[in-house]
Amino acid sequence: MAELPALAGAEERAMDVTRRDFFRLSASAAAGTAVGGLAGLGVDLSPAVARAQALRIKDAKAVPSVCPYCAVGCGTLVHTVEGTIVNIEGDPKSPVSEGTLCPKGAATYQLHVNPNRATRVLHRAPGATEWEVWDLERALDRAAELVKKTRDETFVERTADGRPLNHTLAIFSLGGATMDNEWNHVQQKLLRGLGVVAIENQARI
Repeated sequence: MAELPALAGAEERAMDVTRRDFFRLSASAAAGTAVGGLAGLGVDLSPAVARAQALRIKDAKAVPSVCPYCAVGCGTLVHTVEGTIVNIEGDPKSPVSEGTLCPKGAATYQLHVNPNRATRVLHRAPGATEWEVWDLERALDRAAELVKKTRDETFVERTADGRPLNHTLAIFSLGGATMDNEWNHVQQKLLRGLGVVAIENQARI
């Protein structure tokens, strides 16, 4: 019986829809149903889709680029308006992919323009229950400090019989598929110089 007032309130709110709102919602539903029906009947909607896409990038500047994910190197076109990315799609002139992109490549736009993308360094100390916001310089200094400490404590110059090793097995590097060739080159030089043996990339896992 306690739920009856809540139900009554819901009914009253439902009755608050105006005549104008009712016709607007009905028209939207009918339009969606009509489009779905046309597609179901086999009507080719690609011209309309292509026109909508063309209008979206009509005044945009197209810059050729490369998908940042795997090592295939599919070509992309990055459309910008006043320096802001508005669209990313496959580049038909690319000899690698001829304008096609995999699902990850097709979603590259969301890599750049995403309200859920982390933009701050978050640190949670051992035993803590809350995240603390760190500035980037502090985070980089802390990472460098821990790498040096670990390497100093675990570096092995030679085997028991005197053969040179110059490595550490206590540091593992896992790269991401969004790192470009330039970053990978510098990272490899750094890690090999430190004597790191365990070097992997998430694209291979």
